[in-house]
Amino acid sequence: MNLNLQRGDRINFRSLLTALCLTLTLVSFAGLDPAAAQEQRIRTLTVTGRGIEAIPTTQTLVRLGVEVQGKTAAEVQQEAARRSSAVVELLRSRQVEKLETAGISLSPNYSYENNQQRLIGYIATNTVSFRINTASAGTLLDDAVRAGATRIQGVSFVAAPSAIEQAQKQALKKATQDAQAQADAVLSALNLKRGEILGIQVNGAGTVYPMYQQNFGGIRAAAGDIANSR
Repeated sequence: MNLNLQRGDRINFRSLLTALCLTLTLVSFAGLDPAAAQEQRIRTLTVTGRGIEAIPTTQTLVRLGVEVQGKTAAEVQQEAARRSSAVVELLRSRQVEKLETAGISLSPNYSYENNQQRLIGYIATNTVSFRINTASAGTLLDDAVRAGATRIQGVSFVAAPSAIEQAQKQALKKATQDAQAQADAVLSALNLKRGEILGIQVNGAGTVYPMYQQNFGGIRAAAGDIANSR
C-alpha cells in the first residue's frame, strides 16, 4: 500500500484546564419591620452565589481513522480489517481505557468525467476511539499511525472522574460562601439581620471541557491503492 507519512509538525499536548461552574441559590433572610415594631414580619431575600474550580486535565480522548482504497470490495475490506486489528492490538498492549471501534464501513468509489460516473473501486473506513494519559498520548499516536491508522480524527482533553467530583464539591462550597457574602452585604446596608434559611436551590452545575482539535496534517498517512503495493 502506498502510504505518505508526513511529520512536519508534532502535536503539542499542552497542559489545559477544566473549569466547573456551579450556582447556588440561598433563600430566606428575616428581620423586623421598623414601621411596626410590635409586629414581626417575615422578609425574604434571594441571592445567587457562583463557584468555579479549575482543575488540570490529565487524560486524552482520541479518535483514530483507518481508510483503505482499492479496486475490489473484498481486498479493501480485508486490508481495512488487517489494519484495524493491528491498531487495536497496539492500543490494548498499551492498556488504554474505553477502547471502542465503530466497525468497517464499505462504500463504492466513483470518478466523474464528462458528466459520466464510473466505478473505479471501493473505500473501507473504520474508527477507533480510546482514552489514555496525556503524557503518553503523543508517542502512542505516532505508533498507531505506523501500525495502520491513516488519520487522527479528533483529540480532546479531560480530567479524571475523581478529580471532577472533588472539584464539584469545592465549587459548591465557594458558591455557598459567595451567596452568604452577598446576603450579608445587602442585609447590612438595610440594617437587618439574617435569619433561618428557608430553602436552597442548586442550579447550573456543569463541567466545561477544553477541546483541542485540528486536521492534524502533520501526522497523517494517506491511504493508497492496494493494487500499487502488490
